[in-house]
Amino acid sequence: GKKWKVLDIAAGHGMFGIEVAKQNPNAEIFAQDWNMVLDVAVENARAAGVEARYHRLPGSVFEIDLGSGYDVILLTGFLHHFSPAEIEGLLRKVRAALAPEGVLATIDFVPDEDRLSPPRAAMFALTMLGSTVAGDVYTFPEYDRMFRNAGFSSTELLPVATGFPSVMLSRR
Repeated sequence: GKKWKVLDIAAGHGMFGIEVAKQNPNAEIFAQDWNMVLDVAVENARAAGVEARYHRLPGSVFEIDLGSGYDVILLTGFLHHFSPAEIEGLLRKVRAALAPEGVLATIDFVPDEDRLSPPRAAMFALTMLGSTVAGDVYTFPEYDRMFRNAGFSSTELLPVATGFPSVMLSRR
């Protein structure tokens, strides 16, 4: 129930931010994505009864002003599209948008260091190879290095069921 300012980057369908809004009636959600994509997210927010607390930030996350003072930033299923240098640049911008005690929650496929397991993450690497210019699935040590290079003080990998995307929490 604490008042939260939440940024949902590459919100897509909006369900991650919407779920936060449903769980916390004092959370204001700022959804960033392309304008036409946000139309879908706003419809989902309306259906969930949280539209009054759901705000649009249309445009490229690399180009628009994200604002500042976010208690929580959601970065879900997005980083794998980019190279480490692009990710670090984005993470610097994201870190600057966080409140001093804010947290960044990143959800993505994170393979083990052998890059072969879990199988779903390894197979997703093939998708990135064939569908992006420089994207990849990154191991946790690779992500940890990118987050630290962007100025984050800590990043932890939370345990999730095998085969599902991983959750990482990073602090300024």
